[in-house]
Amino acid sequence: MKVIRWILGRLIILLDFIFSPKPILRDKTSQDLVNTITNRYKLYQYYACPFCVKVRRFLRKESINIEFIDAKDEFHKKDLTQNGGMLKVPCLRVGSKKNQVKWIYESNEIINFISKEIKSI
Repeated sequence: MKVIRWILGRLIILLDFIFSPKPILRDKTSQDLVNTITNRYKLYQYYACPFCVKVRRFLRKESINIEFIDAKDEFHKKDLTQNGGMLKVPCLRVGSKKNQVKWIYESNEIINFISKEIKSI
């Protein structure tokens, strides 16, 4: 089973590389505003996870720059489990100016949340 998962993971990565979406172009002011909104986001992910790839493709297409965290790393795995509540990826960690943190699981929920946040731009 591990071999099959490894092969499928590499195939997903290859197809993502070959068919990578083109990022949209925004004027500098709009892109700076998007970057300001999303600079407090962190995406916990596995590199070959198809749902994580889905979120990364959305981010690339929308020219959104956020920090990617490898959830396989023991430190980050512990952080995700203790603070987020479960070891599940993709998971978006949204920090606020009031030191409140929101953890969003599920690729569609992450995409919908980010879309709503940048919709007004």
